[in-house]
Amino acid sequence: MKSLHGKVAIVTGSSRGIGAVIALTLANAGAKVVINYLKNKPAADEVCAAITSAGGECVAVQADVSDSSEVRKLFDATAEHFKQIDILVNNAGILLFKEIAEIRDDEFDRIVDVNFKSVFYTLREAGTRLSDHGRVVNISSTVTRLMLPKYGAYAATKAAVAQLTRIFAREIGKRGITANTISPGPVDTELFRAGKTAADIERMGAMAALGRLGETDDIAQVVLFLVSDEARWITGQDIAVNGGII
Repeated sequence: MKSLHGKVAIVTGSSRGIGAVIALTLANAGAKVVINYLKNKPAADEVCAAITSAGGECVAVQADVSDSSEVRKLFDATAEHFKQIDILVNNAGILLFKEIAEIRDDEFDRIVDVNFKSVFYTLREAGTRLSDHGRVVNISSTVTRLMLPKYGAYAATKAAVAQLTRIFAREIGKRGITANTISPGPVDTELFRAGKTAADIERMGAMAALGRLGETDDIAQVVLFLVSDEARWITGQDIAVNGGII
């Protein structure tokens, strides 16, 4: 059954990794999907091609979501193409794997821009442009609950996302819109593996009660539930999807 039939979803950072699988999963459930990308147009087009070949509807929109004017362009393009916006999934993000004492100003500014400001900008647009009874899912991280060296700046931005989501849920709830955060544990993606040794990766997989790294579909299926009507009474929550890492 196509539980999202007639819905339009924006998934930021969805040309690859977790975002691409989320986009494919929502499309498979019947949603029309906007694939947002920054630079990798071929990858975004590939995701769209997979959706359309399966009978879905999709459009790829280039936008730097760390720029407020680009976020407006993303929402404008979605409304122009599909006439409405029902679902927002904030997946775009970068990882900085460095000790706090070693982080340069430009690196810190960039991770705040991409991981936190982008969510603020999209929520600001969603506050007036998302359809009544819409859905928002923001991707945070389980590292906000741990004390892992080299994750300081990253964890700080993701903790800020979770808090912003809780307040937004309260502000937007009168329109029947839900807003929740998902906090994945380590997920086996290119982003996760960047800058880590094989020993780092093995150690982090072993931290989970289930004894493995997460897979992209583990995250996408929880997003699908949260944007469905079955989750209409869940809002303002930060849901750990981490295989029991904590």
